Amino acid sequence: MKTIIIGDIHGRSIWKKIIQQEDPDRIVFLGDYFDSFDVPGIDQIHNFKEIIDFKKSSDKEVILLVGNHDLHYMNIGETYSGFQAGLKFDISSVIFENLTQLQMAFSFDRYLCTHAGVSHVWMENTFGVYGWDCWNLVEKINQMFVFRPKAFRFEGWDSYGNNVTQSPVWIRIPALLASNKKRRADSNYWIKKNFVQIMGHTQVKDLNLGHMRKYMGGKYYMADALEIGKFLIDIDGKLSAGEIS
Repeated sequence: MKTIIIGDIHGRSIWKKIIQQEDPDRIVFLGDYFDSFDVPGIDQIHNFKEIIDFKKSSDKEVILLVGNHDLHYMNIGETYSGFQAGLKFDISSVIFENLTQLQMAFSFDRYLCTHAGVSHVWMENTFGVYGWDCWNLVEKINQMFVFRPKAFRFEGWDSYGNNVTQSPVWIRIPALLASNKKRRADSNYWIKKNFVQIMGHTQVKDLNLGHMRKYMGGKYYMADALEIGKFLIDIDGKLSAGEIS
């Protein structure tokens, strides 16, 4: 089975070319459909609607994850950089109209996909020490998004989001690595042991998987690379970098 994982959209329509080029069985979008400094706001909305329509009409499996630049249009009581106040109503409306098409987390094979990554500390703070495990983690996160989206708000003292307490739409890589060093005797609660995490959120200058394996132990892959025309491909468990030709 062929899966492609597409990083932060920010209004770009390049996803169409990627899908046409790769003809995958599954497409995972890592979120952040809005808040571009280059693409006009009305085009961002139109692009998001096209993604939704593609999900609804395609015979492929399409997963639409939520990012922080989508979350702050959902009346959670805070906004982040890039927020388009003049289009708040329009963007909020199109998100809420299609809320059932969105989710916070997705897993396949050994991979765990979220916008920014799942922190062990955040899981314990949100669900309790024994209120979750690695087998129900995705379900718990997605249920929380439906019933309590404010749980994903910014949480920490670092303005960049580099705190172990941050949610799956905000945490940065150093904090994520630090959080998931934690383990228990029961490996059902050790995220690092049970998953390879794939996330967007932090833009990379090159999608060098060898470099990521070396410095992050093959347990974390950053895929926010649309700026350079790159994305991730998984074919039957083998992960590689793809590039628009």
